[in-house]
Amino acid sequence: MDAFYASVEQMDNPLLKGKPVAVGGSEVRGVVSAASYEARKFGVRSAMSGYLAKKLCPEIIFVRPHFDRYKEISKKIRKIFHDYTDLVEPLSLDEAYLDVTQNKKGNPSATLIAQEIRQRIFEETGLTASAGISVNKFVAKIASDYNKPNGQKTINPDEVELFLEALDIKKFYGIGKVTAEKMYQHGIFTGKDLKERTREYLEEHFGKSGGHYYSIVRGIHNSAVKPNRTTKSVAAEHTFNTNLTSEVFMEERLERIAAELSKRLQKHKISGKTVTLKIKYSDFTLQTRSKTLPYFISDKSLIHETAKELLYQERMKDSVRLLGISLHNLNTETKKSVVVQLKFEF
Repeated sequence: MDAFYASVEQMDNPLLKGKPVAVGGSEVRGVVSAASYEARKFGVRSAMSGYLAKKLCPEIIFVRPHFDRYKEISKKIRKIFHDYTDLVEPLSLDEAYLDVTQNKKGNPSATLIAQEIRQRIFEETGLTASAGISVNKFVAKIASDYNKPNGQKTINPDEVELFLEALDIKKFYGIGKVTAEKMYQHGIFTGKDLKERTREYLEEHFGKSGGHYYSIVRGIHNSAVKPNRTTKSVAAEHTFNTNLTSEVFMEERLERIAAELSKRLQKHKISGKTVTLKIKYSDFTLQTRSKTLPYFISDKSLIHETAKELLYQERMKDSVRLLGISLHNLNTETKKSVVVQLKFEF
């Protein structure tokens, strides 16, 4: 979907149409959850502080997130997907992989199916979507960003390698800013540069990921579309209106976060062994502290006690603007994805 949360807000409130909108955050506190395309022109992006967003775009309008509304529309979109194939792998409320090799419409053209799905989404929800069409998930994902918003890109089998060779390395899905910088240091700026490196070279300098990079630049990605994705972690976190300086106040907030996390876990009948405490300081640096228990937990009190122990594991280096708790090492490999929502205070 194109700027999904922000687009929903603009659709539901005509006064926001054509204006720079940030969902979540504020000019004083909080983090931007999504930004409209009008705001993106100024450099506003998701996960950016509201303060910086306001600085980049003085006219920006902050709106509270309405997750129930986003879920409602997401369900309509998923229903459209399932009219074409049951091989649908959701990544989030606004994104999914579809395998249409064998589809319910008997249409041999994935490109035409994508056009039809995008048209139906627009007619049934009023929102626009973009699509990437190719031979595997990796290439399709890159293609989906190519003609956004409200567009699509098809990369045929005989075009895949040339397309990837010409691509800036930072546009490869899964290669983040840190890895891209490291690749630049090795003289790898494009897919062509990456392709010229041997598997041994890449594994020596990038570890296990080296083999993955060697394959994907050649268009090889054998991951199937999985309708039931494995849930690897479940999390809840809060961004605070005012920075917290005392662990005593943090304890109280952690109890609320633990309660929210426990509610999600029990709703999906999931438990886990590894508790991770996430701390974001006033300077936006992140720190995580983890502990693995000898048994599975989902109970609020056990989560809270473990998180509290991690809180006092070492002294805080600064005041804290965000706390989060996540549970990993889960008791299931076949549970459906759990959507994680950020909690914002206004």
